[in-house]
Parts: sequence; C-alpha cells; structure tokens
Amino acid sequence: MVARAPVMDARVDDDLWPHSLWRGRMRRIRLSTATRATINTTKKKPRAAAVVVGATVSLLALSGTAFGQAPQAVAQVVVVDPGPRGGAPGAGGSVTALSTLDQNFFTAAQLRFQEVDSVSGTVSGETGSGLGPVFNGNSCAMCHIFPALGGSSPPLNPQVALATLDSAVASNTVPSFITSNGPIREARFILNSSGAPDGGVHDLYTIAGRMDAPGCNLSQPNFNQAIDQGNIIFRIPTPLFGVGLVENVPDANLISQEASLQTLQAALGITSGVFNISGNDGTITRFGWKAQNKSALMFAGEAYNVEQGVTNELFPDERNTTSGCVFNATPEDSTNMTDSGPGLSPASDFSSDIVNFAAFMRLLAQPTAAASTSQTTNGAQQFDNIGCTRCHIPRQRTVNSVFGPGMSQQELHVYSDFALHNMGVGLQDQISQGAANGQQFRTAPLWGLGQRLFFLHDGRESNLLSVIADHQSSGSEANQTVTNFNGLSPTNQLDIILFLRSL
Repeated sequence: MVARAPVMDARVDDDLWPHSLWRGRMRRIRLSTATRATINTTKKKPRAAAVVVGATVSLLALSGTAFGQAPQAVAQVVVVDPGPRGGAPGAGGSVTALSTLDQNFFTAAQLRFQEVDSVSGTVSGETGSGLGPVFNGNSCAMCHIFPALGGSSPPLNPQVALATLDSAVASNTVPSFITSNGPIREARFILNSSGAPDGGVHDLYTIAGRMDAPGCNLSQPNFNQAIDQGNIIFRIPTPLFGVGLVENVPDANLISQEASLQTLQAALGITSGVFNISGNDGTITRFGWKAQNKSALMFAGEAYNVEQGVTNELFPDERNTTSGCVFNATPEDSTNMTDSGPGLSPASDFSSDIVNFAAFMRLLAQPTAAASTSQTTNGAQQFDNIGCTRCHIPRQRTVNSVFGPGMSQQELHVYSDFALHNMGVGLQDQISQGAANGQQFRTAPLWGLGQRLFFLHDGRESNLLSVIADHQSSGSEANQTVTNFNGLSPTNQLDIILFLRSL
C-alpha cells in the first residue's frame, strides 16, 4: 500500500501581489507546513496560453525512492506571464518642472493629438481635415491610447468600426488580420507587382463611399492575395512615452555604451554598434521599429501622411492621387497664420498639427515602474545575468534641454541601446529601412512594458514567455541569451517575467 501525501491547508496571501490583476491570475499559497509555492489558481483561461518552462505543473510531487515511504510535499513553480499590470497607468503625463508656457503648450497639444479627421473637416465630431484618400486611422489617439494617451493598441481594436464609419458600408471590408481583440496594425508589402522590393505601407481603407467623399471610386489593396503569396508583414504602434527624453540623449553616449559592451556582446553572439543613420546629417536615428525616424517631428509628419493620409509641411504630397478622390489643396496641415485656437497656448494655436503632435510626444514623461519586490529585484538581476542588458541597456542620460530641468540631465530607465540587431529568420519582416535590413530591428525600449497588451513588431504575441521564445531562431543575435534563460531555474524565470511586468 502506497502512503498518500499529506493534505495541506492552503490560504491565499493576497498581500504578496499588490496589483489586483496579478492577484486574479496568480496566487501565492501559504502552506501549513511552512512550505511556499507559486501556482496558477485562475479558472478562466488567460488570453495567451501559459507557457511552462523547466518545471512540472503540479503542486505535489513524490519524493523518496524507498517502496512504501510516505511521499513529501514538494513545491513546484509554474512559470507564467500574469498579464498586464493592474492599477493606474504609469504613464501619460508631462515631464516635471515645465515652465507655464511649456505646460500650456503640452496641454493644448494633447487636445490636438486627439483630434478626429474627416476628408474636409465637415463631419460633426470629426473637425480635422485631410483624411485619405487611403488611411489606417483617423486620429493619433486612436492608435496611441493604452494604457494612457501616448501608448499603444487598446484592448478593443477601433480599426474594425473604422471600416464603415460615415456611411462607407459598401466600400471597405475589414481585412482578416484586423480583429476586434487584436492589435492595431498597418500592412506592408514585401515586393511590388513587378517583383521589386516594396516595403511601403498599404493602407487598410479608402474614403470611397463616405458621406464626405462623393464621387470617389477607389478599391482597397488585395490583402488576401498578399497573404496567400506570403507577401505581407505587419507593424503595430510604438508607445510614445518619453520620446523627447530619448531625443535628448546624445549620440556620443549611445556610441560609447556600445563600445564598452563590445566584448560582453561578442561573447553572446551580439554585433555591437550598428545604428541606423540619417542620410542628411549623419546622426543616429532612433524612432520606429527600425529606428528609421530621426525626431518626434519626423515621426509625426510621416505618420500623419502615411497612417491618416493628411499631407503636411514635411510630407506635402498625396500618396494616392486617384481622380475624384482628392478634395483638398495641399498641404492639408500647415502653419496657421492667424490665431483662431482656444487661446490656452498661442504657440500651439499658430503651429501646425504635426508640430503640436511632436510637442505632445516630446513633453511626455517616461513611464513609472511599480514598486520593487524581492521577486522583481531578483528578476532584474537574472535579466542582467543571462545577458539581456547587453542590448536592453537599463539606463540612458539626457543632456541639457531648452525645456528645463525636467528634461535636463535626466536618467532614463529605458532598457534600450537604440541600436539595430539581427533578430533572425523567425522575426524577420524582409523590409529594409535606411541601414536596417530585413532581419534587423531597433532594440525595443522596455519601459512601460508591464501595462502593454501586444508585443513584437507585428503584435503576434501577448505573452512574455512566447516573446522570449520568439527571440531564438536561425541568425538571431539573441540565441545564446534565450538559451541562458531556458537554463535558469523556474523560480528565476518567473522572477524575470514579474520584473518585466513591473516596468
């Protein structure tokens, strides 16, 4: 007769999980035998299936080898991503210590950032002008909204409803890769119809059929064909928190950091010091998935034209000139020669939309991490031990800024070197931008990651364990680091995940 394991009294220790969402997904169990174990007690299936790495999924295991010996209770650790951190958003406000004029500019620009565009600004509630002829969104805030204004994709994808907005019921079909609970996406074609490299954004929708675009006859791209041919890749919005602080990190700092880490990076198979460079002034570009944009203003101007179809002083030409579908003089967004704004900030009132967008981004504060715990502290150490910080450099520092002490000599907890790294065939998008080839991406900043819903350039993942696994494929510079992660104990793996969710 085999003896049964002892029955143990278990009590939920909610104090160990300060965030309500974490408490709902993972519970720390205090056993009467003084043994402690972390288990998943949620009955509801999480959005992404839990990935168990290096651990048996059980609370009890039989120990001892002698026949008839009473088994002992052995704690087993389930390695699981608990999901987005709960509580108030850790981002979305302005940097500290702004002057009154700068603070007013930020507040006014924040409102402009939420402006909704229609074709000519004639639709009620959609007073911005210049939408289309092709577009992915009708407002900056549509894409950059979660967990706060300036963030990334929200839980409910607004691109679904956008397809038929303003009577465009018969004209636009929601593509298969746009789903109600999936990420906001743009689509890029790898090759054009002649077989040459394309790489450009092919917008989801057209203004045909809208109440404010009479006579326009314009079809959507053939996305189904592109999917069948394997000729399409996707990008999701990058969070904008701390953009102005990143602008203010000097190139010399980035270059010297890479040089100091060269030996450590080489030991892990990482190539050092590869940056995307502006073809105009030779300085490091650092915004976008491939670090293809130089500044907040360039980022704003390109997005306004490419994602919403609004021509502006940086990108003054329509991307689609189909006859009958162009309704406005260009550029549709320009400097205002008279102050007809709300009056909070004359600088904002006179400035174009893209200057306002850039001002809002530039003055956004960096995200605030959750308070450290023993687990997240250990997770940060393990994150460093296995080599993640060779690319996800924890800190950068700004130089003096015209916007005052809140942006001058500030330490940024950004977790990025802003360099380009080869992520292998598993993550390649086969799109080149500037110096970045089809397998290279900018090291994604990790600040604010704890409250983010979708990950990687195309939003394919919502589970951090899957994200880590995706970093390993043929040619990836992260292969050895992922191997190091897989070699950790389940406790240390879990602590890394909890650390990342604390950012």
